Amino acid sequence: MFEGSGAGAQVNPPVMDYEGSPYRTEFWEGQGREYEDAVERLALQALLPSSGGRLVEVGAGFGRLADLYLGYDQVILFDYSRTLLQEAVRRWGHDPRFLFVAGNLYQLPLASGVADALVMVRVMHHLADVPRALAQIYRVLHRESVAVLEYANKRHLKALLRWLTGRQRWSPMDPSPVEFVKLNFDFHPAWMWEQFARARLVPARQLAVSHFRVPWLKRWVPARSLARLDRLLFTVGGRYPLSPSVFVQVRPQGAEAPRYAGVQAVNDLLACPFCGMEGNFVLTQEDRLFCRSCGTGYARRDGIWDFKEPVDSL
Repeated sequence: MFEGSGAGAQVNPPVMDYEGSPYRTEFWEGQGREYEDAVERLALQALLPSSGGRLVEVGAGFGRLADLYLGYDQVILFDYSRTLLQEAVRRWGHDPRFLFVAGNLYQLPLASGVADALVMVRVMHHLADVPRALAQIYRVLHRESVAVLEYANKRHLKALLRWLTGRQRWSPMDPSPVEFVKLNFDFHPAWMWEQFARARLVPARQLAVSHFRVPWLKRWVPARSLARLDRLLFTVGGRYPLSPSVFVQVRPQGAEAPRYAGVQAVNDLLACPFCGMEGNFVLTQEDRLFCRSCGTGYARRDGIWDFKEPVDSL
């Protein structure tokens, strides 16, 4: 079990690492998740502005949702896994609007106020330190930003039925998060709203998503039809979510005014995870960034700015 009281107390939170994993081929393409993909797209389309300046996707993986961001002037796809980002580079690297960054969310290597819009889907359920992650998300937003954050709902209908019939020990009504598999957490909606409030992220809309995540139903009903049916329940279900997935549109309370207008160079958009200095890099012709404050260097490899492994310092 993972108790909410300790969620922000970890010095170095563990990170779920998808490095080298066949996430796209086995999880998405190999297990018939066309419905989940379709319904998550509908939820994002309902909550996310279709166009704007700069969008950041945290946990972008192989760029599954990147086609939804083509109305933005600049798109930063961020993930911890370099191998997944390499797939995203192969899919979207031809478009100069896209920037690919690898790093740790708990030390998000982006400058403050850089995101006009932010998306984080299928990431929250891997976070051992939700408050710390939300603090980083708040930092990169500005007062006019909008963010769409998804979390796995502890109080979903199947969990309630399993608990009521004695097939599940933990109670879906207990507000404390539950770690049912290592680094896989379910969160109670009330607990999540408490974390949003502490992070000064004010929910504007909440949608209940993926009501029909049932294997036999997905086999017999076409994915798009099932997703459209699910969409009818988004808003009413969002009042008291019983679905396994919840999407929340949040806005930062008391954030600073926008600092970055228009398309920016990479050395202006990033931050040094080692010392925290922002937008203060020397960019070399060899695709290297060196922090002017601490001298730590970072390299662009295979189209990805790698903030997981520093290179030689200045």
